[in-house]
Amino acid sequence: MRIGELARRTGVSERSLRYYEQEGLLTAERTPGGHRDYTEPAVDRVRRIQELYAAGLCSAKIVRLLPCMRDSDGGPAETADAFLVSELTVERDRIDRMIEDLQRSRSLLDGIIDTAAAAPGRESGAPRPR
Repeated sequence: MRIGELARRTGVSERSLRYYEQEGLLTAERTPGGHRDYTEPAVDRVRRIQELYAAGLCSAKIVRLLPCMRDSDGGPAETADAFLVSELTVERDRIDRMIEDLQRSRSLLDGIIDTAAAAPGRESGAPRPR
């Protein structure tokens, strides 16, 4: 499939797809005319890349991680070594801390919202005094 179709199917810009290729995250064959030609598995790979970026991983870590993700048979890839597991554990712990921070922030906001909503004379949706 051409880059435009991959972009449409994944919701990722063509520019990002070119960047992924430049960083070694994604590969494409070239047509005789020089156009990129992606295989069907590229759709899932781009989605995985997006998920890993959303988790806060940088492209250098994603490049190392992608080959270690589960093989098509569902088993762990052979390149998933102890060092990578250790690195990913650090990343998971970082994400856990971020989740805890966000939960504390949400709790704080909930308390402010509840207090403001319960204030005498305040109607729901009424503008706040300045």
